[in-house]
Amino acid sequence: MTTTLTRAALFTGAAAASLALAAAPAQAAPITLSAGHVDVVDIAYEDGALELGLHDETTGTPVERDPAEVTLRVKPEARTQVPANRAYAFLGAAGAPVWILPQTSNPNLLFAGWAAHEVPTGVFQNNSVRLTLASVSGPADVSVYDVTLGTPVKKFDSGDGLPDTVVATAGEHHHTNWAFEAAGTYTLTFRASGTLTDGTTVTSAPVAYHFTVG
Repeated sequence: MTTTLTRAALFTGAAAASLALAAAPAQAAPITLSAGHVDVVDIAYEDGALELGLHDETTGTPVERDPAEVTLRVKPEARTQVPANRAYAFLGAAGAPVWILPQTSNPNLLFAGWAAHEVPTGVFQNNSVRLTLASVSGPADVSVYDVTLGTPVKKFDSGDGLPDTVVATAGEHHHTNWAFEAAGTYTLTFRASGTLTDGTTVTSAPVAYHFTVG
């Protein structure tokens, strides 16, 4: 009888462990993205909270990813030189090396931007939220900018101090140039905030995004 009870107990314990393993969420494997469309910062408002993620379309099939599991690679092909035009002096000295993910699609590089597709209209005042680059850790400065009619317009620039903030409209999808002034590993930390129509302010947790350059 003692032997029977022991075997039953062992079976019950094994079954419980098996069920626990089956119920545990699968852990995504770390992944490196190096070419194709990616919304680096994907802003969402769900269940009363602002959240930041990463929207990956590099394979043509949209995938929502945890930024902690993703390394964004800026390949050697992204290396260029700072233009002589003084409007680009925020990137460094004219002729200095700089690695740029361009705001227009290049199939060999990441086509990087941010999006607020998952921010519904009618929820926030002015139908907009604020996206803030809170900090940059890395070997040099990072700038994110548009070029309109040949003139750069900075969105974020660690070279002149952070935090920097832009306004993102509900449903917005925006691509920019992402410039890194040296090869190496960088961490960019973003957060989002907004004011609901009732006057309540909500703020996301800070989220770190990881880049390797060169």
